[in-house]
Amino acid sequence: MDIDDFLKAIQLMLAPSVMISACGLLLLGISNKNSSITNRIRLLNEEKRRVLLKTVETQMEYITSVRLQSIAKQLNNLLFRLRLVRNVIISYTIGIFLFIMSSLVIGIEIFSGFVFLDFLKTVFFVFGMVSVGVGLIFALKETLIGYKIVELEIKADD
Repeated sequence: MDIDDFLKAIQLMLAPSVMISACGLLLLGISNKNSSITNRIRLLNEEKRRVLLKTVETQMEYITSVRLQSIAKQLNNLLFRLRLVRNVIISYTIGIFLFIMSSLVIGIEIFSGFVFLDFLKTVFFVFGMVSVGVGLIFALKETLIGYKIVELEIKADD
């Protein structure tokens, strides 16, 4: 095995490696969103408990009733958003796994000489890209629902 073979191996492994890094950055961003949605759900549940505790002592006012309905709608939408974010995280993680497998197969093919692995490395890479694409679709859907939740909050206060 000479230096040209090593350079070829590095060049072939570069595309999956770049995708692994890109997916890592996407995963970091969506993980932060996951944390903020989870915290928002916890805050709304706490507010709901306080409002309900307060209304047990006094008669429920119209404003309190409207707020409780708003909280219930937001919690349902936030839970749906959380499911979408979970799907994004799963898709990105599967994509990273497939890109790693693609890199490994490239290395094995170059150093072992098994030509049939050429097809396998392409399949891993393409399915990795598909997985990232699916994750992006889930992320887009989650963003659109996030906007609807904010609209709901604003309308509830009017």
